[in-house]
Amino acid sequence: MFKGLIASVSASFLFGVLYYIAPALVPLDGEQIFGWRVLSTLPFTTLLLLWRGETMKVTQLVQRVLRHPPFALALLFSAALFGGQLWLFLWAPIHGRAMAVSLGYFLLPLVMVLAGRVLFGERLSHGQMAAAGLATLGVLHELLTAGGLAWETWFVAIGYTVYFAFRRRIGTAHIGGHWLDMALLAPPALWFVTRTPSSLSLIADHAHLWLLIPVLGVLSAVALALYMMASRLLPLGLFGLLSYVEPVLLALVALLLGESIQPQQWFTYGPIFVAVACLVADSVWRIRQSARA
Repeated sequence: MFKGLIASVSASFLFGVLYYIAPALVPLDGEQIFGWRVLSTLPFTTLLLLWRGETMKVTQLVQRVLRHPPFALALLFSAALFGGQLWLFLWAPIHGRAMAVSLGYFLLPLVMVLAGRVLFGERLSHGQMAAAGLATLGVLHELLTAGGLAWETWFVAIGYTVYFAFRRRIGTAHIGGHWLDMALLAPPALWFVTRTPSSLSLIADHAHLWLLIPVLGVLSAVALALYMMASRLLPLGLFGLLSYVEPVLLALVALLLGESIQPQQWFTYGPIFVAVACLVADSVWRIRQSARA
């Protein structure tokens, strides 16, 4: 479990770095950035796959498709869920939607805790139940005052939960499954990169992109591999709890990029922040209790 803890926190830090450098990738648009992220990440993910010795797991998944062709639809669905998150993550900071996405990551641990209870029978502690109640208050306030949370917020909180739960259901919650998701995203990524107007000419005219795109690939590959590793090594509920590190960093990055929380939004963000604090306290207490046992 300790390896899972280290992997989760390290991944969150690297995601914060990616979020911060996203605006520097302009003049590329969101779809072009998505394309280059996938294409530049795949080679490093392949190296990680070889280093971890998990190529056999990719072979096993391909064999499952050959034995049961409809399984290919499940793999395509998994890749599509993942691709949507990759696109949104770097699209948001360059379109002034970083705070909305960060709120989605604040809600994500809570949604995962509830999903762990409903889908996998994981028990909720008193701290987790209190956190869920507080977060519900924040969401209800936003529903009453603004008509609902931003679509970016729901896309992250619900989409990632569905993705991780689905991977566990179909048996692809490992580096091999992650590599296959990335490989299936390569064709649409290549189309986004080369479609008219091609991003190749933009890169040729902006020397800073020559360095940033390989950096994007390395950071993304390592962060995603660590994140997937943590999702495999930790119970879904605890994995969700440890995700609190990332939204804190993303919210800080959003503020650094010039976004802000409006006074009336504190009645939404406040209860959710307190809910996250409850999860942190509950997680620390449980870890200490486990260490004493």
